[in-house]
Amino acid sequence: MNKFKDILLIAFALFSLFFGAGNLLLPPFLGYKAGDDWFLVALGFVITAVLIPIIGIIAHARLQGTLYDFGKKVSPNFSYVFCILIYVIAVAIPSPRTAAATHEMAISPAFGTDPLWTSTVYFLLVLIFVLNRATIVNLIGKFLTPVIVAMLLLVIGIGLFSSEMLTATPQFETPLASGILEGYQTFDAIGAIVVGAVIIISINALSTASYAAKKDLIIKSGALAGLGLFTIYAGLIAVGAYYGSEIDLNANLSNDMQRANLLRTISTVSLGSFGNSVLSILISLACFTTAVGIVTGSADYFKGLCNNSEFAYVITAILGCIMGIVVGQLDFNSIIIVAVPVLLFIYPITIVLILLNVLPERLASPLVFRAVVCITFLFSIPDVIGFIRPSESLKNIMTHVPLSEYNLGWVWPAIATSLCIWLFEFFKSKQDIAS
Repeated sequence: MNKFKDILLIAFALFSLFFGAGNLLLPPFLGYKAGDDWFLVALGFVITAVLIPIIGIIAHARLQGTLYDFGKKVSPNFSYVFCILIYVIAVAIPSPRTAAATHEMAISPAFGTDPLWTSTVYFLLVLIFVLNRATIVNLIGKFLTPVIVAMLLLVIGIGLFSSEMLTATPQFETPLASGILEGYQTFDAIGAIVVGAVIIISINALSTASYAAKKDLIIKSGALAGLGLFTIYAGLIAVGAYYGSEIDLNANLSNDMQRANLLRTISTVSLGSFGNSVLSILISLACFTTAVGIVTGSADYFKGLCNNSEFAYVITAILGCIMGIVVGQLDFNSIIIVAVPVLLFIYPITIVLILLNVLPERLASPLVFRAVVCITFLFSIPDVIGFIRPSESLKNIMTHVPLSEYNLGWVWPAIATSLCIWLFEFFKSKQDIAS
C-alpha cells in the first residue's frame, strides 16, 4: 500500500465529512461582520472549528474504538447517555441543516421547488450511500473532496484578487470570543467524534495494519485535513471581510438570507455568471458528504450497541434519514436558532472529553474525568438558561465567573478542577509510596 496515498485519501475524506452547511455559509458572513478584526475572529473560529475537532481525531487514533470509549472513564451509564444524546443531536440538527442549506442555496434559486421535495430526494440519496458504506472513504476521498477543494480555492483565490481589499467597520465587541462561539455552529467537535468513528471502522474494514500504523495514519491524515480546513476557513472569512465595503446586505432580511446572498454575490463577482453554478454544486457536494458521515456514524454506533446487528444499522440509517426529511424542510436560520441552546449544553462537555482523551494516562484518571465533566456540566447550565430565558439575577451571579459574559463560564472552572485533582492525586501517590 502507498502510505502517502492512504494519508491523502483519508485526509480528503475527513475534510469532506467535516465540511458541511455551516462550514460554508458561516465564515464569509462572520468575516463580513468582523471587518478589520477578521483575523482575530478567524483565530477564534479556528480554535473550535479546526483545532478541537482535529484533537478529537487524534483522540480517536489513540482509542481506536467507538464514541462510547470517549466517556467510559466517567461511567458506563454516562457514556451510553452521552452517545445517544450526541447521535440524536447529530441526526436532528446538523444533518438536516445540510439539506436546508442545499435547498436554499442550490435548489430553490434554480427550480423553486418545495423544501419537502428537496429534503426527501436528498435523504434518499444519503440512505443509498449509507447502506453501501464500504465505498464511503474511497468515493468521498478520491472523487468528491478534490472537486469541493478545487471549487473552494477557486472562489477564495479569485474572490480575494478581484475585491478592493477594503474592510467595513467591525461589528463585534469581542472578536476572538465571537469567533470561538461561532465555531460551535459548525458542529465540528461533535463531527470529530462522530465521523472519526466512521473513519476508524472503515480503516479496520480495509486494512489489517497494526495499532501503531493505524494511529500514525489517522494522526497524519487528521493533521492534513486540519490544515485544509484552516486554509479554507481563513480564506472564506477574509473574502467576507474584504467584500464588506462593496456589498450592502439588506438589514431587513433574516441572517440565513444574508449569509446566502453574501456567498452568492461573492461567487458571482469573482466567477461571473458561472459563479452561481459553481456555488450550487459546491454546496450540494459539501453538505451531502457531511450528511452521509453523520448518518453512517449513528448507524454504526447502534449496530455495535445491538451486538453488531446489520438490521440495527439499516433501521438506524432509515430513521436518521426520516428525521433529516422532517427537519430538513425548515429554513437554515430556524435550525441554527434551535441549535444554539443545544450546543451551549453539549459542546463544552464534548470539548473536555476530547481534551482529556488526548492527555497522558497519568493525567487522565477516572476521577479527573468525572470531576471535570461534572463541573463543566454545572457551569454550562447558566449559559443554556440565559439563552432560553434571560434573567438579570442569573446574569449578576455569573458576572463573578471569568469568561461567563462570552458564554464560556465553564472554561476556568474546568481548568481549576483539573489542577486540583492532579495535585490531589500527586500527593496521594507520594503518601502511598511513603507508606
